[in-house]
Amino acid sequence: MKEKRIKIRWSNNFETYASVGDDWFFAAEKAGLEIPTGCLTGSCGACEIDVNGETVRACMSNIKGNKQCILNVSLTTDPFWEI
Repeated sequence: MKEKRIKIRWSNNFETYASVGDDWFFAAEKAGLEIPTGCLTGSCGACEIDVNGETVRACMSNIKGNKQCILNVSLTTDPFWEI
């Protein structure tokens, strides 16, 4: 069976493709973005991204398919984590 490719439209207007189950950090890197990290266990929330309006912690989830076939992703910003 053919692997489903998902189109991701990033906040920097880049579009990339990923497979269901791929890592968010690697997918963002392909788009020239870096998702901030903190604890990498889901406790701190530094890696939160918005995927089609839903907040996701990138360290705790992988890319999932959806009915729309396009994931619109924006990075959340928190002044505490900015340098």
